[in-house]
Amino acid sequence: MNFSRIPGHQEVIAKLIRAVKEERVSHAQLFTGPEGCGSLALALAYAQFISCENKQASDSCGICKSCVKHEKMIHPDMHFVYPVIKKKGSSDEPVSDDYLPAWREFIGCSPFRSINDWFAEIGSEESGQGMIYTAESSEIIRKLSLKPYESEFKIMAIWLPEKMNQTSANKLLKIIEEPPEKTLFILVSNEPDKIIPTILSRCQMVKLPAFTADEIKSYLRSTYGTTEKDSEDIARIARGNLLRAINLAEKDESAKQHLDNFRTLMRNAWKRDVIASIEWADKMATAGRETQKNFLEYSLRLLRENLMLSLKQIRNELVSLSGEEAQFSEKFHPFITTGNINSLTQEFNLALIHIEANGYAKLVFLDLALKVTKLIR
Repeated sequence: MNFSRIPGHQEVIAKLIRAVKEERVSHAQLFTGPEGCGSLALALAYAQFISCENKQASDSCGICKSCVKHEKMIHPDMHFVYPVIKKKGSSDEPVSDDYLPAWREFIGCSPFRSINDWFAEIGSEESGQGMIYTAESSEIIRKLSLKPYESEFKIMAIWLPEKMNQTSANKLLKIIEEPPEKTLFILVSNEPDKIIPTILSRCQMVKLPAFTADEIKSYLRSTYGTTEKDSEDIARIARGNLLRAINLAEKDESAKQHLDNFRTLMRNAWKRDVIASIEWADKMATAGRETQKNFLEYSLRLLRENLMLSLKQIRNELVSLSGEEAQFSEKFHPFITTGNINSLTQEFNLALIHIEANGYAKLVFLDLALKVTKLIR
């Protein structure tokens, strides 16, 4: 992964390059920013640059032995930790290496990926929530006890450390406090506020801004060949979120499914059809835990956008709805007002909290449907 493949963040990239060349690389760094800011891609490019045998002025060479191995995700001094899924009926805690072939293929397709994409890749529909389990801590300690094979540094990249359970996070803290010699930690987080404060305090923060509309438009035109108008429309809707822009460019099917589920919920609520609401809750309960969470987060966004429409804030820069969403919202938005938006948002957030806590999904979604029925009128 080269820096040149990232459509922006030139100021941050320049600082990272300067730190490497001046040998001022912190042993623990945390890459974070708004959703879709490309933090994972930047972390991968940074790791490749650190190990590159023929560094250029503004990027890794891309052709040396180290760069080739980094591109293939097989460099012996580059280690990865990421959330994984425990299989149904298994008492063993999985570790990242159990999914390493899938991870290499996943990142190889595109470095701009989301946690939802990853869970879909490894089959979250068949089990519970993805996380980084306690067993991973022993693997981290084992790997970092080894000396570097080919590069000056061993690099441990941890994607979404906020997904670590408490035991695993505490063990990671001890390793970061007393790191093995020639070891670098690169953490990539979407929600740094969920990382234990003692880990945060020991990491150098690398904060990334959202991409600009021009950067997203340029990326879409060069990668997907989208027209100027389509690129402008998608960039406006994405609001700096490159992952959302990519999903729109690829006509993401999961977003369509979320819209269908949201539309069904609201129609049942308006008709006060309790039987249909029960059937809807039963259907939602069969979805994977991650899909359920994604739906609730999607619904919160759609509620927010419809409130903007109800308040007549219909300027392009204020409303970000795709084609089908816009068509649905044209008729739906009058039902979302300042009188019910706070209560609706509270109920969807509460449902999200219960799902994250492994609540009984059928009851959670039925309760949500009944509360929406009361609030939508």
